[in-house]
Amino acid sequence: MSGPEHTLFHRIAEPESARIRSLVVELGLKARIAFLNAETDGRDDLARLGGSRTPALWDGHSLTVGEDAVARRLAAMQPDRDDGW
Repeated sequence: MSGPEHTLFHRIAEPESARIRSLVVELGLKARIAFLNAETDGRDDLARLGGSRTPALWDGHSLTVGEDAVARRLAAMQPDRDDGW
């Protein structure tokens, strides 16, 4: 794999985004997901995709928005680890 296949748009001070960032790491998905701050480096990309709320997960085709919806998408992804996590 050449790089992250998903992009997580988040906000540093937002509790929902913090929980999703932690979930990405807990599920062993960090290598597959690029984190972009929707207040800075990800602002224009998120707007171009038609979004403004965070957390939001872009998979290259669709934008999943909101903590619950993003958590469900992440839970459905296979982890990169071999240690059972």
